Amino acid sequence: MTQTEFLIIIASIFGASIAANLLMPVLLRNMHKGMPASNKKVVLDTCALIDGRIVDIARAGFVPSKLLIPRPVVRELQFMADQSDPTRRERARFGLDVIKELQQLKGVDVHILPHDSKELVDEQLIALAKQHGAQLYTTDYNLNKVAQVEAVTVLNVNELAQALRSQFLPGETAHIKLVQAGQDAHQGVGYLDDGTMVVVENGRKLIGKQVTVTFTRVLQTQAGKMMFASLRDREQNQKPTQQKQPTTKAPVTNQRRRRPFKKGE
Repeated sequence: MTQTEFLIIIASIFGASIAANLLMPVLLRNMHKGMPASNKKVVLDTCALIDGRIVDIARAGFVPSKLLIPRPVVRELQFMADQSDPTRRERARFGLDVIKELQQLKGVDVHILPHDSKELVDEQLIALAKQHGAQLYTTDYNLNKVAQVEAVTVLNVNELAQALRSQFLPGETAHIKLVQAGQDAHQGVGYLDDGTMVVVENGRKLIGKQVTVTFTRVLQTQAGKMMFASLRDREQNQKPTQQKQPTTKAPVTNQRRRRPFKKGE
């Protein structure tokens, strides 16, 4: 039995949400193994480094292990770090710290490319991506569009974040069926269609029933995503309303039948 087959069995037991978190790194690693070496490279631009999320993504193994940072990008960060604007200065310094963090990650190979040209930085990024057969990692909308025109594959972390967006946000409501008791004495547990566990406060007495809940918070862990919710209308869910039966007037019985009057009486 392969590792992937084993994880598929585990995922079928624990649900789709946990399945995605368990299987995705393995499937990506297997995918990268079958790819040519030239496709295992990613060029990072200035926006990607200032954004900073590349560190966690690289640590989780969701990008190829070889990261290419052109020298003009480093120079641009250094130039911004010397600016008088405190916001730009702090963002640039953060970007330089991100480079240092990437260099310290195990299994991640960071190369500073000594590329120098009179072209604009964006043009150099696209040229380097083509030259090295690499993908371009950026959060810059305009650079994203230009790279697509130039037939360069773009990795956009904003699109990834949108794809991983929670199906429901705190304050939104949904209908779920409570299927088991929670860890606390008063909790009930249900599941969304994607397998996400929902812990409902004061839901233990309603196990086996369909209830309407309002989501209060989302907890993201290494094992997957868990959501907490409260009953939208506890009294309505616990005590179904009984329709009032219409009252009808009881028929009058044992009434003495009156004798009709005769003429002359």
